[in-house]
Amino acid sequence: MKLIRIGLPALVAAALLAGGAGHTLAQKKTAIGSFGALSSAETDKAQSQAQAWLKAAGKYDEAKFNAIWKQSNRTVLDKLAETFALGDATAAKLLADAANPQSPAPTSVHPIFSNKDASAFFKSNLALAYARSLTNRRVFEQALEVLNTTKAQSVVDPGSYLFHKAVCQHGLLQQEDAKDTIDRMLVDVIDIPERYKTVGVLILLDMETWKSKDLGAVARLMDNSARMLDLARAGNKTQDVQKEIIHRLDELIKELDNKSKDDQDPKDGDPKDGPPKDGGGACPGGKPGGGSGNQPGPPGNGPPGSGTPTSPLQNPAAGGVTGKGAVDQIKLKNAIDKWGILPPNERQAILQELTKDLSPADAAIIEAYFSGISKVKSNK
Repeated sequence: MKLIRIGLPALVAAALLAGGAGHTLAQKKTAIGSFGALSSAETDKAQSQAQAWLKAAGKYDEAKFNAIWKQSNRTVLDKLAETFALGDATAAKLLADAANPQSPAPTSVHPIFSNKDASAFFKSNLALAYARSLTNRRVFEQALEVLNTTKAQSVVDPGSYLFHKAVCQHGLLQQEDAKDTIDRMLVDVIDIPERYKTVGVLILLDMETWKSKDLGAVARLMDNSARMLDLARAGNKTQDVQKEIIHRLDELIKELDNKSKDDQDPKDGDPKDGPPKDGGGACPGGKPGGGSGNQPGPPGNGPPGSGTPTSPLQNPAAGGVTGKGAVDQIKLKNAIDKWGILPPNERQAILQELTKDLSPADAAIIEAYFSGISKVKSNK
């Protein structure tokens, strides 16, 4: 099997195969190529191609070029990126902006990657270097678009290409595409770095736990929404994600409410909890607290003979789930839009309404999401 071939620990390999993440080579050959078909370019070959490109661009400076390629602590892709920056002002600006966290994230693909007059060697490897920086900033949309302008076999480092592509697909919740990309990385790249193998396997294992309609799916949508807000993207796409979050939370809370009703409603004469139908208590003779079922309860209780207290619970958390379990989507949409400027008491009230039926761990996820929105909006 492919996972054993590349030297992964037996335990991890077994987990992947059991979870369905490991496909056989026969299943993948037609779709993604042959076994061990990709490898990184040799340094000398890449250097010669870079030199030829720089001379064709009319920007060759022997001293500067040699200084770049003598750096023993830099990867071939790093050296190529520096060479491109030396020979093309547009490439230099793109790479600098992509690496600068203070620079606005791009919202489209630069025309340089579709320029028919530019060499394929330049465009493909510039795309990889540029997308790598965008991926590190979690600008997954444009990084993936740029990577899709070329192919793994067209770049000097196919392993890096497939790894960063998989990270983008995983970040954008493109589960099946990410699985296919990681499978190809593990199968077809001969000299894949160990760190890429390890992270790739962890991503596969993570995606095997994904479900489409649980709170984990909502948390992933929340993370994606927060990421887009961090990139100052509050447009239609972000709003669509937020609407989906509200819709799914509403569904989950309704499910909790329905489950609560099922637990509380007697079925076939067999109530789940609560006092017997004759009003008797747990004590012999039906006398809760020393009284009979037909006697008035202590002061402050319900109507005489009911034995039902009407005073509020001293510890509300000890009571059952009594909320309607529905979320006003318009209210939540408005809250998301102006969360950063809402008074603290209004924020708290909305959070309480939203999380009242959830476990502390699940409620913490939702509270953290709205906390992130508050920070982003208050910093604008």
